Amino acid sequence: HPVQSGGGLVEAGGSLRLSCTASGRTFDNSDIGWFRQAPGKDREFVGTINWDSGRARYDDSVEGRFTITRDRAKSTAYLQMSSLKPEDTAAYYCRAGVPGTTIEFWGQGTQVTVSS
Repeated sequence: HPVQSGGGLVEAGGSLRLSCTASGRTFDNSDIGWFRQAPGKDREFVGTINWDSGRARYDDSVEGRFTITRDRAKSTAYLQMSSLKPEDTAAYYCRAGVPGTTIEFWGQGTQVTVSS
């Protein structure tokens, strides 16, 4: 399963970067998705990147503020979060999924808290 790092407490308007590193298998042929779950709410899609092409897409709620990139040499995907808002507070999860299959591996999650 991917290993996550990063997260923490930041003031509104600040930035944080989350990492998702492959463990046990490569990210080749995978989409690396980022999801978040706030207390009492369902897990929601944040964005995703295709590992091979590097093409990313985002939910409207984070478009223009969050950027997903990947470093093939480090087998790591990143979620760069800027202009953070209190409503971005959630546990963030990365997911490595193989398109067209049910194969998926989830990271352990990391907490992001944005204070107002």
